[in-house]
Amino acid sequence: MTDVLQVENVFWRREGKEVLSDVSWRVQKGEHWALLGLNGSGKTTLLNMVNGYLWPTAGTVQVLGQEYGAVKVSEVRKQIGWVSSSLQERLYGESSAEEIVISGKYASIGLYDEVTAADMERAVSLVELLGCAHLRGRSYGTCSQGEKQKLLIARALMADPQLLVLDEPCSGLDIFSRQSLLDSIQQLASLPDGPTLIYVTHHVEEITPVFSHALLLRRGEVFGSGRADELLTDGQLSAFFERSVQVEQRGSIKLVHIVC
Repeated sequence: MTDVLQVENVFWRREGKEVLSDVSWRVQKGEHWALLGLNGSGKTTLLNMVNGYLWPTAGTVQVLGQEYGAVKVSEVRKQIGWVSSSLQERLYGESSAEEIVISGKYASIGLYDEVTAADMERAVSLVELLGCAHLRGRSYGTCSQGEKQKLLIARALMADPQLLVLDEPCSGLDIFSRQSLLDSIQQLASLPDGPTLIYVTHHVEEITPVFSHALLLRRGEVFGSGRADELLTDGQLSAFFERSVQVEQRGSIKLVHIVC
């Protein structure tokens, strides 16, 4: 297998505080990972390092075979798709669904280049792939939160990334919109030529079987890394959360219950 991501013994300190401590993580092609951690665990800091926006105090970060510090980070970043709820607020509400998706090719807010027939065809196919054909011609501002998230995923795919990071994509969604988005992500993961997925969350129930591996991050340290079915168990999660919990498998969903 080929390494998509390799983080080795990474530390990051800020204002005398150690935010990440000796973090090592290896993602190989053909694997899809869930990154699980509570608020303040260091997930966002780690993501910013993967995307080349932060530099480790110590350790190395290698993405798609390129070690940061030895290559032009902006070139590596072109091969990484990053979907975050914070991006929703920066996009223009009057843009059409297709324009939002096409802007991903240029990593721009808005479109400043002439749209080619090939770009439009690609955008339409991605919108349809994510079950959003009904949004064609709709202005982005009139879409629901869940629809916007799907359009952001389509936008990220427009540049054909090799790595796609989904940063808490279900944040703020109701139960139906969340399930619809998870179904679309599962379909995306099944594509033979699709990108490697990293799904970031603090909700175990969002980690569907398509994510074969999991990284558990707690207080800036790796609690566990490996097969999801070995980590998302009563014993492991009780130790991870430092609370007694039980995991209930209901269909493809794992529900976590606090034991009183």
